[in-house]
Amino acid sequence: MDKPVLSIRHISKSFPGVAALQDVSAELCPGEVLGLVGENGAGKSTLIKIVTGAIQPDQGEILINGTTVAHADPFDLISLGVSAIYQEFSLFPEMSVAENLFYGQELRAGPFLKRKEMVHQSRQLLERVGTNISPEKLVKELSVGHQQLVELAKAISRQAKVLIMDEPSAPLTTHEVEFLYQAVRKLSAEGVAIIYVSHRLEEVFDLCSRVMVLRDGQHVETGPVSDFDRGRLIELMVGRTLEQEFPPGMVKLGDVRMEVRHLKSADVQDVSFSVRSGEIVGLGGLVGAGRTETVRLIMGADRLISGEILVDGVAQSVRSPQHAISLGIGLIPEDRKHQGVLLGETIRFNTTYASLGKFSQAGFMDNQKERKAVEAAMKVLRVRATDMEQLVGNLSGGNQQKIVLAKWLETDADILIFDEPTRGIDVGAKQEIYNLMRELSAAGKAIIMISSEMPELMGMSDRIIVISDGCSVAELSKQEFDQARILHLASTGSREAQKEAEAAC
Repeated sequence: MDKPVLSIRHISKSFPGVAALQDVSAELCPGEVLGLVGENGAGKSTLIKIVTGAIQPDQGEILINGTTVAHADPFDLISLGVSAIYQEFSLFPEMSVAENLFYGQELRAGPFLKRKEMVHQSRQLLERVGTNISPEKLVKELSVGHQQLVELAKAISRQAKVLIMDEPSAPLTTHEVEFLYQAVRKLSAEGVAIIYVSHRLEEVFDLCSRVMVLRDGQHVETGPVSDFDRGRLIELMVGRTLEQEFPPGMVKLGDVRMEVRHLKSADVQDVSFSVRSGEIVGLGGLVGAGRTETVRLIMGADRLISGEILVDGVAQSVRSPQHAISLGIGLIPEDRKHQGVLLGETIRFNTTYASLGKFSQAGFMDNQKERKAVEAAMKVLRVRATDMEQLVGNLSGGNQQKIVLAKWLETDADILIFDEPTRGIDVGAKQEIYNLMRELSAAGKAIIMISSEMPELMGMSDRIIVISDGCSVAELSKQEFDQARILHLASTGSREAQKEAEAAC
């Protein structure tokens, strides 16, 4: 085996009241892809920050090519060949690809930029990550997947020997993930050592040669990927056996709570479906097919050109999100950090600000009533926090998602829309969200769920409505669920898929 390009030896790091890492060691060799997995709060982010020089360890050392690196900052580590890319891009949208790749390290001839040389070298860097994107194209004109490849090219432009990829596929579509796979394999073949962090375990099995598990700041186990299966890896991550990843649905369904008929807007062409009390209806389809745009129409966030929305059999002209809330509809959005919670506010504020009328009388807040409601919500949803005055921005992704749910439950919403409910959440927190969804459906809530993860879509849905090109093209019962068929219906296009669906009937 090659000598390690990166050695992590007995690293420990504590923050006030929290031991983030305790005596963690690891090695990484040239060309190796090491999967780093663990629940939120396991210590992955702290370890990444130490390796990249963003924070200093309390104990232990980092070695690059056998030489100890002491008190190094991020610029020092970059010069030594350590780079990182994150799910949140650091690109300038109004600048070209080449300008982004050479930002801070521009090629100059005196005071003048050597633009032709920068474009030429950019083209070579982009070829290294397996893409022929034009270096002269503006970043804002690229798809999210291509922007991720530009981030990769930017990282290796600094002669990266060690590349850390933190949830790189989180913002990508299924098709774009294939670009990422190709780039990772190409860089690995060139000898770049990669630490690959992901909550999507299938990516770890597809891309990584070894996997390292952290739990509660401690190293649990490291070994070849071939030594693990999904069940054992999850058990090591969460410290317990997850008996059933997707809890079974309830057989008994109630009345139709919502029906939408032939919805049309600027982005939706013709969508119809219904959802019953006690039911989870999944909306399947490719990213951009119109699923999120459909639920935005239901919430009154976008203008409806034509079609009907019926709540409990009564047609409603949903004028705004406030009107939707008054009708008992709540939306747990895809982007919880920007649309679901206020990160700089407390758990208490986030839980009650959408339903302040319940806790006020004659213009005065009943603080005791509010606190009792928040305490009850935190207990029911099993929110892990120091107290209700903790800032939501300091919670894990799973607990942030629970606070979004708590907010809508306080509005007495009976129709709940979950848009990508477990994006960026670890496997343990995912199962908690799944259990909560099933508990809500068992209590009579009607749930609409959008998910781009096929196992989640099929595992949690009682029915699936496939949406393609802004149209609902098929309705599948539980017995009809089939991944290949769903993907075919989603990608064939509305007209062809509709013909196939009608023929199947």
